[in-house]
Amino acid sequence: MKAQVLIIEDEQEIAELVGLYLRKEGVETIWADSAEKGLAYISEGLFDLIVLDINLPGMDGFEFLQKFRRDSNIPVIIVSAREADEDIIMGLGVGADEFVTKPFAPRVLCARVRALLRRSTIFSGEDRKSFSFGPYELDYDGYNIKKSGELIPIAVREFEILRFLVEHAGVVFSLNDIYEEVWGQEFGDISAVSVYVQRIRKKIEEDYHKPVYIKTIHGKGYLFDRELLT
Repeated sequence: MKAQVLIIEDEQEIAELVGLYLRKEGVETIWADSAEKGLAYISEGLFDLIVLDINLPGMDGFEFLQKFRRDSNIPVIIVSAREADEDIIMGLGVGADEFVTKPFAPRVLCARVRALLRRSTIFSGEDRKSFSFGPYELDYDGYNIKKSGELIPIAVREFEILRFLVEHAGVVFSLNDIYEEVWGQEFGDISAVSVYVQRIRKKIEEDYHKPVYIKTIHGKGYLFDRELLT
């Protein structure tokens, strides 16, 4: 079955260009010219990924993400003319997985889409893997996390960071280490790592101001407490 991507973009020319390139990649697309219409499409069908503009008429992209992330962990790529650090951090903070600034090369966006689709696809042909800590189970096959059997919404990037830290529990990793491993890039906005770690903590820590699972080692980076793995 082909992947389904929802493009939420009020500029028809950009939406059509993105759709054209994605269809060449074998991805099916649906276009919504507003966040409200995007939410309506989501209520009617299943999508594997969302390409989202921020500057939309009516509800903007940030508001859309806040509503959407209450019920879904589908990957979201923000495409926006805004380049300010605070906009990027806010977008990641409310649930985006990637942030691409306009103008952009369609091939670059398609590469980001392919990468996120690969990461969010259930692994096949591999032995089932999972890790448990406290009431939580990190499930590789389902790309999800459960608390006492109840599914907790978690974005793809959040899952990958948590998985990386859990797999290397007891080892301290710098922001650069985590960025290079999870993003697959040597250079970039490493402040995004801290944003994602904060989001993860809010989901798994009893008090995210006093984390017990993911600890901050001042001046060095982050560490997952090995003794808490079961």
